Amino acid sequence: MAFIFVFLDGVGLAPSSPTNPLANVPMPTLQGLLGGPLTVEQIGDRDGVLLAPLDACLGVEGLPQSGTNHVALLAGVNAPALHGRHQPHFPPVALRPLLAERSLFRRAQAAGKRVAFANVFTAGYWQALAARRLRRSASVIAAEGAGLYLRNLDDLRAGRALSWDITGEGLAARDPEAATIAPVSPQEAGERLARLASDYDLVFFESFLPDLAGHGRLDPDGAVTALTRIDGLLAGWLRARRLTDSLLIASDHGNIEQAATTTHTTAPTPLLVIGPHAGYFRHVRRIDEVADAILAALANI
Repeated sequence: MAFIFVFLDGVGLAPSSPTNPLANVPMPTLQGLLGGPLTVEQIGDRDGVLLAPLDACLGVEGLPQSGTNHVALLAGVNAPALHGRHQPHFPPVALRPLLAERSLFRRAQAAGKRVAFANVFTAGYWQALAARRLRRSASVIAAEGAGLYLRNLDDLRAGRALSWDITGEGLAARDPEAATIAPVSPQEAGERLARLASDYDLVFFESFLPDLAGHGRLDPDGAVTALTRIDGLLAGWLRARRLTDSLLIASDHGNIEQAATTTHTTAPTPLLVIGPHAGYFRHVRRIDEVADAILAALANI
């Protein structure tokens, strides 16, 4: 048995409307599971599929942001309240030691669980960090704090890793070495995720496609691209998964659900759990409760 945590940046749970891409872009796999689109109308618990709204504001005024809310999701703490405000982009310096020490990854390992980070990291990424052109994301801080193996292009080539953009096309456009690796279909990426789970108890994968689409930073049909790939990823995982495995999708803040604006929103974020462990998440109401709920589910794997 294994648990797959798919983190999608920038997905809010809002009512169905003409301006909500989640209501209007065809996502047949997801809609088949929920009986409708990923909107508030489908909130509920049905046959091993749970959809719940999560508070992403956490009692702090202003629009929720990635820097603090990634910490909230991965460390199970109210990071905006600890920091005194919502912070965009990267985790606050003062919270990085806490993230490294009490991340979901590290606590799962302490409980004897095998943990994998499915994303690929290129040599260019590490060079950009060394040159201080980039800063470490919350997931990388958490992974390094837990001593996780961070996958490279050889792993991607061998089918043991996934690109953040699911197919690898975005990665290839930015990295000449990655361009030598053929892109995969979203369904094949989902199958890879399912295969990885056979060797681990917890597998983490993150994609920033929804947030980039919500900010208008993808192609003109960015929302269609992002949501179609996510639905394909889910279809591939469902096709290849073991029936004893569960998959959880969570997000840090709203964005893509409101096409009328390119800013974040205060909408709740979706908690979608598919599989036999869905019941462990019925009580979860805030994004800073996700990590502890995953650990509780893992205790029974």
